[in-house]
Amino acid sequence: MSSSSCAVSPSVRTELLNPISSRFLAPSRIYHQPRSKCEMINRRGFALKGIMASGASVMGSSLTSQPVQAERLPFKPDGYNFWTWRGRKIHYVVQGEGTPIVLIHGFGASAFHWRYNIPELAKNYKVYAVDLLGFGWSEKAIIEYDAMIWRDQVVDFLKEIVKEPAVLVGNSLGGFTALAAAVGLPELVVGLVLLNNAGQFGDTKAKTTKSEETFLQKSILKPLKEIFQRVVLGVLFWQAKQPARIESVLKNVYINTSNVDDYLVESIKMPANDPNAGEVYYRLMTRFMLNQTEYTLESFLSKLTCPLLLLWGDLDPWVGPAKANRIKEFYRNTTVVNLQAGHCPHDEVPELVNKALVEWLSTLPTKASLQTA
Repeated sequence: MSSSSCAVSPSVRTELLNPISSRFLAPSRIYHQPRSKCEMINRRGFALKGIMASGASVMGSSLTSQPVQAERLPFKPDGYNFWTWRGRKIHYVVQGEGTPIVLIHGFGASAFHWRYNIPELAKNYKVYAVDLLGFGWSEKAIIEYDAMIWRDQVVDFLKEIVKEPAVLVGNSLGGFTALAAAVGLPELVVGLVLLNNAGQFGDTKAKTTKSEETFLQKSILKPLKEIFQRVVLGVLFWQAKQPARIESVLKNVYINTSNVDDYLVESIKMPANDPNAGEVYYRLMTRFMLNQTEYTLESFLSKLTCPLLLLWGDLDPWVGPAKANRIKEFYRNTTVVNLQAGHCPHDEVPELVNKALVEWLSTLPTKASLQTA
């Protein structure tokens, strides 16, 4: 099957410009069947590269699923556990015992987006799900956001909280972050799993030279541009916080919308009500989202050393299967599992994702062999 890259179309750029807005902050109706969900992602691309290793196995089958009632993580308005990182409050969930698995959500989502994966995986593994800085229950810090901020957060989370070799699993922006962290701390990452991850392959024809700003641009045009951006993004953010808008966005990226329920909507809406959420959104849209060209998938994939699994929702309206195919071509030590789902297969078809993930995990070296290696 084909895969698709994480490039963002013009129409998607607007939605990605709203972390918790357009696409991920929009559900008003509520359904209570467990089966589909999709995280917010920037169509634009949060970058991280493909993977290039050796000896890759690829499952050529495309998996489909029937509605299944799965165990779900309870929704706790006050969150689960908190960790102080660089003076900032970071939220995370931890359950189970065994080899560690760290789950990383996508743009606009939170640890709760793994609600159907945590309980099942925790039966045999020690499962962590962490909220990236600025999202979920983690602090809405007023800082200059950059892709490497989240990489550093996950690297330190592995060092300070997990404290042993783990498998990183990420969806969308979380996939980009997981890839960067796997390259940044290879000694503590024994496996990497990407679900419709963000990021772009580099454009070899793109010009990298920057012209120096003129006095007019710096003193007049730049301030006016910022004022205009704040007004427009302020309106977009307000719209994105509305339950109806959240639901609409979620239904746009979930093929089966039965899992778009009250709990999912609330987990996206609640963080957007933080006093600093609007400013964080503005910074993400103007600083982070529009400056991703320096982080390409191939630049990270060329340094990756662990086995890679791609769990790909082939019906994703944002990131199609062509991207998964390209990643596998670049990084040989890759296994691909195609799923009949949208952008967030872990929430839409959790039973298939859990099964494929557990099967792949069984092929990795055991903890004992890793410790003696």
